[in-house]
Amino acid sequence: MKQLAILAGGKGTRLAAVLGDIPKPMAPVAGRPVIEHQVELARAHGFDEVVVFACYRADAIQRHLGDGSNWGLRISYVIEEQPLGTAGAILAGLDRLAERFVVAYGDTVINLDLSAMYAAHVGRNADATLFVHPNDHPHDSDLVEIDDDSWVRAFHPYPHPEGAYFRNLVNAALYVVEKKSLAAFAQPGTKLDFGKDVFPAMARQGGRLFGYRATGYIKDMGTPERLARVERDWNSGLIAERGGGRPSRAVFLDRDGVLNEEVNRVSHPDQLRLIPGVADAVRELNRGGFLTIVITNQPVIARGDCTEAELRIIHNKLETLLGAEGAFLNDIRYCPHHPDKGFPGERPELKMECRCRKPAPGLILDAAADWGIDLSRSWFIGDTTADIRAAHNAGLRSVLLHTGHGGSDAKYPDRADAEFDTLKEAAEFVLRQR
Repeated sequence: MKQLAILAGGKGTRLAAVLGDIPKPMAPVAGRPVIEHQVELARAHGFDEVVVFACYRADAIQRHLGDGSNWGLRISYVIEEQPLGTAGAILAGLDRLAERFVVAYGDTVINLDLSAMYAAHVGRNADATLFVHPNDHPHDSDLVEIDDDSWVRAFHPYPHPEGAYFRNLVNAALYVVEKKSLAAFAQPGTKLDFGKDVFPAMARQGGRLFGYRATGYIKDMGTPERLARVERDWNSGLIAERGGGRPSRAVFLDRDGVLNEEVNRVSHPDQLRLIPGVADAVRELNRGGFLTIVITNQPVIARGDCTEAELRIIHNKLETLLGAEGAFLNDIRYCPHHPDKGFPGERPELKMECRCRKPAPGLILDAAADWGIDLSRSWFIGDTTADIRAAHNAGLRSVLLHTGHGGSDAKYPDRADAEFDTLKEAAEFVLRQR
């Protein structure tokens, strides 16, 4: 049995001006309550039962959803006498839940492949799987740290230490959970939160927490502004596209000379400085519905100039600086190899011809497969002819920037589809082409 638990106890105080006294999960998006969209998503992915954890105006939710027969599944209810927090509510009703279940928050608009997330959780044999994604305000968000295999290693609550750089990944409030993994946290009547209490404790105790990353749409609609935004996203088709309705569009970006100043092989975080205006450009691409993915050659690894861990901090700084201005990257992919030998301190195992070093298209093709990207509707923006050839090798349209090298490498005769002086001009051009 596949079971979805919906946390629907929210009062919606900040939405009262537009909702009146109806509970927050009953807020309308595209003419239907948010919680109804969640039930339909569960049905579409083969779930048999929905358990609604309700508190404020539970009667309104029960009256609308009934027993679930209108959707071909079972709906039952757990009514909270007092708010116990996200985890506290689930723990209080644990006896009503299956051995494995999905948790969704009733104030989120969701469209993603729940079946794929569920299968990833089972395949990883995880205690809990958290859907994680970047957002446009990581500086005041609780951040999740994952390793190269996507296992959660730490949680970094806001406020963050001054001078610390963390990856822009937040807990999106959608989980697959093993019931047995929660049992140790059951404290009757205790208010507990998944993100702030239970999951950090599980991580400290060696629990297997998997950070699931995929194309999908999930946003909370807890304020009038956010509710209006998800309504716009629905009307534009973005929610359907991100939820798997069709392959995604992406803008692939070179790093040095496009996002940050070209300084001839960045090997320390202090060397990374954003080019003025790039955060505005990335933010516009985010809002325009494009995935933003960095594709970069980083021979500093093969040369021994920095380690993978040090490069991770450099990329964390890049994400932090962009996030401070409301922009984010969906992914960063790099090639650590270099074909030439003879550098002091080099790493011989990384000295090779490979399929991932631009102009080879390997990184682009792998990212397209992982994120479900339609390359024919996507773009590459770079500052070298190697970037433009990589775009052509992958079947992408391309833009050459006059920042960084500005095409002065002249290694390849490939011509870009367009050229611009700034990333902002390039982004505006791409947004007009769709």
